[in-house]
Parts: sequence; structure tokens; C-alpha cells
Amino acid sequence: MAVNPAAALQKAMWDVLRADAQLQTLLGGARIYDRPPRQAPVPFVTFGEWETRAWNTMSHDGHEHRITLHVWTEHGGRKRAYEVIARMDELLDDAALTLSDHHLVHLRSIFWTALRGAEGRLFHGLLRLRAVTHPLN
Repeated sequence: MAVNPAAALQKAMWDVLRADAQLQTLLGGARIYDRPPRQAPVPFVTFGEWETRAWNTMSHDGHEHRITLHVWTEHGGRKRAYEVIARMDELLDDAALTLSDHHLVHLRSIFWTALRGAEGRLFHGLLRLRAVTHPLN
């Protein structure tokens, strides 16, 4: 059975982010989570909202993905959030990722920002990306 395209893309993105020494230095370790553990030390990154839609053409069936990565920082504030976002952007924007059972047509950053959290202690950064995939067959 073929791997779900969203799962294949998330795994490829996860592998690239967790393997990068510069990002690990900014985060204080490989702190990239689908769901962070309780009391996870900041800064860290989480995979957030993920929307996948059919993206079919006359010649290919495929999927369009809209992905949000969340960055949570405390010390270093907005500056640290932007440093983490900028590094993830360098790693992912227009990356040639290898996916299981799917081909990545493109992956592009479309939006990023950093906001002060509601409680005022943390900064919350967002990096949104758009990807298009189609199955290998």
C-alpha cells in the first residue's frame, strides 16, 4: 500500500530539520515535534496545521499541501523566533526532498511571522509552506 502523501512529506521535512546542526544549535537540540512532550523546554518547533487537497491535472493526479510550522521561544524573543524560521526557510524553501512513493513537485515558503504569546512570556513564530506532490507510478 502506498504511503499517504502528507505523511511522506512530513517525514522528509522532519528528517531534514532534525539533521541540521545549525538548527539544532538554535533550538538547543533536536527539538522538533509533532506533539511536544509536557514541559518541553523552549525553544522548540512543532508541526501544526496541515491541509491537503486534491491537485489533479490532465496528466497527473496529485495533492497540494499547506503546512504550518510553529516556533516557540522565550529567551531571545522575537529575534530567536526569526532566526529559527529563517533557518527552516533556508532548509525547506525549494528543497529537493525525497518522498516515499511520491514526487515533490515543489515546496515553497509563503508566509512567516513572530508574535508575542498571549501570556507575554513566549514568542510564537509561524512558517507556512505550500507543497505539491504526485504519486510515483
